[in-house]
This record gives sequence, C-alpha cells and structure tokens, in this order.
Amino acid sequence: MFPQSATDAEDDDARLRDRLVFGDETALADLHERFSSLVYTIAARVTRDGAAAEDVTQEVFLAVWQHPLAFEPAKGSLRGWLAMMAHRRAVDLVRKEEAHRRRSLEGRLFAEAISRGDPVGDQVSDADAARRLNAALKELPERLSRAITLAYLEGHTYREVATVLGVPEGTAKSQLREGLRRLAAALHDARDGERK
Repeated sequence: MFPQSATDAEDDDARLRDRLVFGDETALADLHERFSSLVYTIAARVTRDGAAAEDVTQEVFLAVWQHPLAFEPAKGSLRGWLAMMAHRRAVDLVRKEEAHRRRSLEGRLFAEAISRGDPVGDQVSDADAARRLNAALKELPERLSRAITLAYLEGHTYREVATVLGVPEGTAKSQLREGLRRLAAALHDARDGERK
C-alpha cells in the first residue's frame, strides 16, 4: 500500500471534520481511534502524570466534538492541530498545578496572620512562624496534618496526595480544605493568645 498523499490526508481530515459538524458519533469514534494515542502521549510527556494525561485527552476530544469548526483543514493537518491542542491543555494544567504548589501553606497563612494586625508585624521571624506552624500542625488529626504536609510542605498535587494516602481525590481535597480551615483558626487563636 502506498503512503497517503498530503492532498488525500487533507481531504480525509476535511471529511472527518464535516462528519463531526453534522453530529456523526461514529466520526468521533474514528477520530478517537486514529489520534487518542497521539494526544495521550503528548499530554503524558508534558504532565508526567497518567491520570492528568487522561484528563487532557478527554478534554481535547470533548472540545473537538463540541466545536468541530475550530479545526480549519486549510491551515494544517488534523494531526498537527490535535497535537497542538493536547500540548496547550497539558501545559495549562501543569501551570495551574505548579501555581497551586507555589502557594505554600506557610507563606500564605503566616503572611495573612502577620499582615492582619499582628503588633510585631514584619519583626516576626521565620523561626517563629515555623514554630507556630509546627505546633498548629501537631494539634490537627493525623489524616489532616499528613494531607497538608504532603500538599503544601512537600509540594504534591492533590492527585498525588490522594494516591499517597490511598483515598479518592475528592476525599483528599476535602481533607485539605478542612485541614487548612482548622490550621488557620489555630494560628489565629495562637496569635490572639500571644497578644494578651
């Protein structure tokens, strides 16, 4: 069998896009069969996380199904367009998760605690902040302190926290929210106690 010419490939891409425009679900299945491994491979390479790559892959194919006219065959191949979409979405996901990691618990909670009326303000040392944080963490239940330590002090994503703890992602998120709420309250109480 001879390789497909560029014109034949463009025509195939245009026909597949037209089928998607008309809501042909078999076109989506054909698209997925032809390109899912490409999209997943790109996403996995960028995210370095199988679950995240699966999420990106699903998002890409859902976007194509919902907006098939976004692909313009005259501007390039369907393969190239899907690869570009996979890369962009994977990079966006990684950036979001990295931004989340950078918002460390210590920096966020203590900056807030110190800036809201702490009479010593900027004079509070990092050592004092670390001491208060460690004391407040010790007061939390193990499940909450472990989740917070993994996410904010060790820099894991919530997915990684869920994996390490052996709990569903939703449970990990709930534990992090509850832990942060309790930790913020404990730090607030500790600050008020030091003022008296």
